[in-house]
Amino acid sequence: MVREYPHQRYLPPLESGDRLTRPEFERRYAAATHIKKAELIEGIVYVASPLRHEQHGKPHSRVITWLGVYQSLTPGVDLSGAATVRLDLDNEPQPDAALFIEPDAGGQTRLSSDGYIEGSPELIVEIAASSAAIDTGSKKQVYRRNGVLEYVIWQSYENKIEWFCLIDGDYRLLSPGADGIIRSGVFPGLWLAVEALLNNQMVRVLEVVQAGLKSLEHDAFVQQLQK
Repeated sequence: MVREYPHQRYLPPLESGDRLTRPEFERRYAAATHIKKAELIEGIVYVASPLRHEQHGKPHSRVITWLGVYQSLTPGVDLSGAATVRLDLDNEPQPDAALFIEPDAGGQTRLSSDGYIEGSPELIVEIAASSAAIDTGSKKQVYRRNGVLEYVIWQSYENKIEWFCLIDGDYRLLSPGADGIIRSGVFPGLWLAVEALLNNQMVRVLEVVQAGLKSLEHDAFVQQLQK
C-alpha cells in the first residue's frame, strides 16, 4: 500500500462554476499549469476562454500603451497587466490592467510576501468580450464594494468604453468633455481621447495623455506622491 501524505493529495481540476474558498482556488490554479487565466468572483470560478486578437489582444495592447506612458512619467504610480489581485476572501480577479499608487506613496494596495497584489487598485480596466456579462455585472459590483476608485470597461464587440468613478459608495459614469476627452479624478493628468482609442488612432491617444502629463494638476499630484 502506498502511503499518501497531505501534500500529495489529489487536486480536482479547476473548472468554471466551481464554488471554492480563495486558498483552495489558489491551490488548484497553481496546479493547473495549462490554464492561462482564471478568476474567483463571489466564490465562483471563471476560467477564461482562449483570447482572440481583434476582440481582446489588440484592445489590451492599446490600453497598456496608454497607461504605460502615464505610469512611466508619474513616480509613485505602478501598472500591472493581467496580474492576480487578492481583493477579499471570495474574490481574486485577474484584471486586464491595474493602475495603482504604490504603498509607500499612500496607495490602497500592498504586495504580499509571495508577490501578489493585495487590496484594491485605484483604477482597473477590463476588456469585455466573451466576459462582458461578468465584467459589467458581478465583477463591477465586487470592484465597487471593495473600493476600486475608477473602473473602465471596454466592451470590444460594441466598441464602447465606459469609465466609472466611485462616488458616495456607487459608480457614476464619467462622460467625455466637449473635446472628447475623459479626465481621471483619481490620477490627475490621466487623460483619454475616447474615440481615438476606439478607432486605433494611437498617435492622438498619446498626444492627449502627454498633454495631461504636462498639466499643472499632474505636477501637483507627483509632488504630493513624493512627500
